[in-house]
Amino acid sequence: MVFLKLFGDLNQRELNKLKPIVDKINRLEPEIEKLKDEELRKKTEEFKERIKKGESLDSILPEAFAVVREAAKRTLGQRHFDVQLMGGIVLHQGKIAEMKTGEGKTLAATLPVFLNALEGKGVHVVTVNDYLAKRDAQWMGKIYLFLGLSVGVLTHEKAYLVKEEETQKRGLQVKIEEENLIEVPRKQAYLADITYGTNNEFGFDYLRDNMVFDLNDIVQRELNYAIIDEIDSILIDEARTPLIISAPAEESTELYKTFARIVPMLKENVDYNVDEKMRAVTLTDEGISKVERLLGIKNIYDQPGRGIILIHHLEQALKAHALFKRDRDYVVKDGEVIIVDEFTGRLMYGRRYSEGLHQAIEAKEGVEIKKESKTLATITFQNYFRMYKKLAGMTGTAVTEAEEFAKIYNLDVVVIPTNKPMIREDLPDRVYKTEKGKFEEVVKEIKKRHEKGQPVLVGTISIEKNELLSELLKREGIKHEVLNAKNHEREAQIIAQAGRIGAVTIATNMAGRGVDIILGGADTDRPGWKEEHEKVKELGGLHVIGTERHEARRIDNQLRGRAGRQGDPGSSQFFISLEDDLMRIFGSEKIRALMDRLGVPENQPIENKILTRAIESAQRKVEAHNFDLRKHVLEYDDVMNKHRESIYKLRRDILKEENLKERILELIKEEIDLFVEFHTSGNFESWNFEEILENASTIVEKEKLPSLAELKELKDKEEIKEILFERIKEVYELKEKEIGEEQMRMLEKIVYLRIIDTLWTFHLDAMEDLRTGIGLRGYGQLDPLVEYKREGWKMFKNLEAAIRSNLVRTILKVQLATSETGNKNQFQKQNPSFKKVGRNDPCPCGSGKKYKKCCGRNL
Repeated sequence: MVFLKLFGDLNQRELNKLKPIVDKINRLEPEIEKLKDEELRKKTEEFKERIKKGESLDSILPEAFAVVREAAKRTLGQRHFDVQLMGGIVLHQGKIAEMKTGEGKTLAATLPVFLNALEGKGVHVVTVNDYLAKRDAQWMGKIYLFLGLSVGVLTHEKAYLVKEEETQKRGLQVKIEEENLIEVPRKQAYLADITYGTNNEFGFDYLRDNMVFDLNDIVQRELNYAIIDEIDSILIDEARTPLIISAPAEESTELYKTFARIVPMLKENVDYNVDEKMRAVTLTDEGISKVERLLGIKNIYDQPGRGIILIHHLEQALKAHALFKRDRDYVVKDGEVIIVDEFTGRLMYGRRYSEGLHQAIEAKEGVEIKKESKTLATITFQNYFRMYKKLAGMTGTAVTEAEEFAKIYNLDVVVIPTNKPMIREDLPDRVYKTEKGKFEEVVKEIKKRHEKGQPVLVGTISIEKNELLSELLKREGIKHEVLNAKNHEREAQIIAQAGRIGAVTIATNMAGRGVDIILGGADTDRPGWKEEHEKVKELGGLHVIGTERHEARRIDNQLRGRAGRQGDPGSSQFFISLEDDLMRIFGSEKIRALMDRLGVPENQPIENKILTRAIESAQRKVEAHNFDLRKHVLEYDDVMNKHRESIYKLRRDILKEENLKERILELIKEEIDLFVEFHTSGNFESWNFEEILENASTIVEKEKLPSLAELKELKDKEEIKEILFERIKEVYELKEKEIGEEQMRMLEKIVYLRIIDTLWTFHLDAMEDLRTGIGLRGYGQLDPLVEYKREGWKMFKNLEAAIRSNLVRTILKVQLATSETGNKNQFQKQNPSFKKVGRNDPCPCGSGKKYKKCCGRNL
């Protein structure tokens, strides 16, 4: 309570600072209104010139915001409210603007987006799905295009530029039409002044850019300024899910099938125990003995070379069986297991559980088991978005996570007041003894409100409960729409009509987020809409029913926030049972005992302050626990992030350098220094000339090196280093002459990058293995994080040494490396400059064949 009072005071102080700026923008309005379209458009160039001359964005802000407001009036027929100007200033300052649902966050963002785009460094607007990226780019794009800026859109499969059409410039209705988008290469969408896309697309493009073999293939520019829409969803809910680019690894699928057959034979609380709080499952001794009998082996841990693999498969199969439920954690669609986002209820296409868990679920469901994959590149959203020079965000619910945003991302939250007073009525929770009783009462409540024509939106936390409620409504003959991850393609249309008379909509969590529920329906130009709008208001507006409390208060607030937009009437109420996960896991035993003693029927609700406090206390506990988990993930990923930054910087440097010869010769010199120093560490008599020569012969053939007798005549280790380096350098220059300078430069680059990429994937696996086992160090009174940092630093130093050693020992024997790995054609595909080589020239991959018979044969 003290924190909220303090936060309220601080927030008011922030708002007070914004008011003079808003007043200044408002004073400019009459002057800007007088400008003709062309004069208004010219303001963009004027602002750019002023910035080039050294004027700051802050000094231009009032005039730029006034120009955007006027452009919005002329293109969309919408004028920014003062509270939207406040939101825009907060976003420009690199903070989070908390604006309630329906307060026009999308329009508010156009102000800072335009202002920051004037620098010409690119602005990224990040949305939660492809639909919103396309919709917002086309909708708000009218303002930007009118003012002479370009707009790009990124989706999962394609990239576009928003097309300007004269007919759209004064159109007031927003229509999402593909013909307004021109398909372009991904790089071109990034070169636009403003680029809309999802968090996944921006993150994956960053990873892909750090895997290319040619600078021209890099699509992203400098990470300058980003506004994240629904920032809590992306930086809180998805913070523990890393983005991973992977390749299939060779792994038998039979073990998954075997354990999928065995695990259902095990009994809970006899063969294994489930800890629901920790989301963990552990085998008992009886369980292990039973599995051994079923497998026909004496000791599962004592199987040569297979014990650890068998235990790993058993544990993953048990997790899949006991912890992961169909239509709650995942759905099976078109023969595929697709993860359901626990926060939004959306299907997470392309995402897979790691460490074999996804394969275990596939085996459990009897669908095709896809091979395990090897990680090629990975990053968390936390570390990706922290790379932006300036970051901002907007959402309807951020203040409950203000501490996390401040500590992890250095982002302050500012709560923007609503344009009109909030008059929604939030009714007290109804708590029931059983889930059955609760749902009976939910159906009665829906029926009562539906019969009088009041629109109802019902939120469920899983697809399973969503479909259960749908069945109950069908029995009562209540017409309704169902919105869950199985039909999310229609979510915008369903949500847009959820405010019509008599509409009943059941949605998982916050499906349809980003789309306003307008009383009377979204098609405001429909004949009779105004009458319907007024009628719904008379009926009390949209009524929201929550069928379960979420473990995060923020998610509950998001559901409530669908009602009462822009000063509309509305109401909300949560129906809870003691059998709900949150209540069951976090101590409803005393309440249940009390209800049993009092003989409370299962369909009779109780409302009690102690109960409400118990629910909120449980939610706070879970929120604190989840914050700790996310912080823990970040602390470990920060270690990997330093490694990632270093490797990616090395890759970029290699791509940028025209000539790597001197760099590689320097690495050869370092390698020679290392092994010569090692074998000449004692007195002269103990110097190991044979080993020195053996080491040098791993770089070039022995016959091209000085003989053992020649080396033994040298008494100074510096002379040994010098003669070895000179001989190797001679071979290097001879090879360069043989294949030509241009081909040698290409070869250096390709070999260097290939070695980095190959060893980096091994390093990622090794670091993941280290992280999995590092917790055990805690039993030895050691801090696992400190140990992870120490061990990780050693492993990274080994990686750097391995890259140098591999490169030095490969570059002059590249014929062997390329023919053995069979990557010659990949060289050509990944480096377009290969096409410049003449058909009868020696192939630059070093095979010794002509180009037309080697890498060029498929051109």
